[in-house]
Amino acid sequence: MSRERAKRATLPPAKENIDKLEKVVKEGNYYGAQQMYKSLSARYVAAERYSEALDILHSGACIQLENGQVTCGAELAVLFVDTLVKGKYPYDDDTLDRVRKIYKKFPRIPVPQHLDLTDDDDMQQLSEALAAGKVRVEACTSFLRAAIKWSVEFGGRRIGSPELHDMLAEYIYSESPEVDMVKVSFHFVRGKNTKKFASTLVNFMGKCYPCEDDLAIARATLMFLSLGNLRDANALVDEVKKQVLSKNLDFPQSELIQFINYLLLTLQRDALPLFNMLRQSYKSSIEREPIFNELLDEIAEKFYGVRRRNPLQGMFGDLFKMMGGE
Repeated sequence: MSRERAKRATLPPAKENIDKLEKVVKEGNYYGAQQMYKSLSARYVAAERYSEALDILHSGACIQLENGQVTCGAELAVLFVDTLVKGKYPYDDDTLDRVRKIYKKFPRIPVPQHLDLTDDDDMQQLSEALAAGKVRVEACTSFLRAAIKWSVEFGGRRIGSPELHDMLAEYIYSESPEVDMVKVSFHFVRGKNTKKFASTLVNFMGKCYPCEDDLAIARATLMFLSLGNLRDANALVDEVKKQVLSKNLDFPQSELIQFINYLLLTLQRDALPLFNMLRQSYKSSIEREPIFNELLDEIAEKFYGVRRRNPLQGMFGDLFKMMGGE
């Protein structure tokens, strides 16, 4: 018997180890269980028994997250994705469903409300809640970004699984102590849930400063257009208007929104001179956020073939590279 076959033979069925490890977790020995999940799964990977390694890591990630052990659970979740890559598992509905099950185990804890900010105990409680929220977002982000990269490499879309992008956008928005709408929008425009994106924008408009609501809508629309996606850009604006009306809210009226409305009409035509004229006419509104000119350069390339001088430069480029590119 070869050494590799011997190694395979010495490993029991994964289910035996999973049952034992679950007992360790239920006893509260989270750290001890974590080390065992990692070492045992590594042994199954080394023996090329990837399916069983995945079962161990999936079980471990879920049960650690169920018990509020976010850092431990996220570490096992990332290892789960790493094993998908090592085992060359294709992107399909069954595997996506396993990723989704782990995602749903990540805690969702609202920030405490009605606290007395002059009270030391309340301030301490708020500080701890914000720190915990940051940890949750970073942990879930590391897991889903790894999963998005796996989906690109093994059969998903060139910009990653839309379902995974939607998951990450929703979690960042719901759990971040200070929401970064650039990141939220970055993932939603690569997803497929335009209605959810619209409701998120409407929710944000109810919380943000008045001068930020039109920026959020314009940013989201331009991000869709930078991917050459005119259909969903129009759908998003229409859906936001519809939801705002149903809630008896005011849709922002500003020069920036005027620009977006004219831009959506212009891009339906072969009208580069008009596109350039719009950029010049609304220059001051566009320059309210540095990312807008970069997005418009990308839009000019996508719709009119205008080559960019410095692609992937600046704020949008840094985010683009950080998220793994296209």
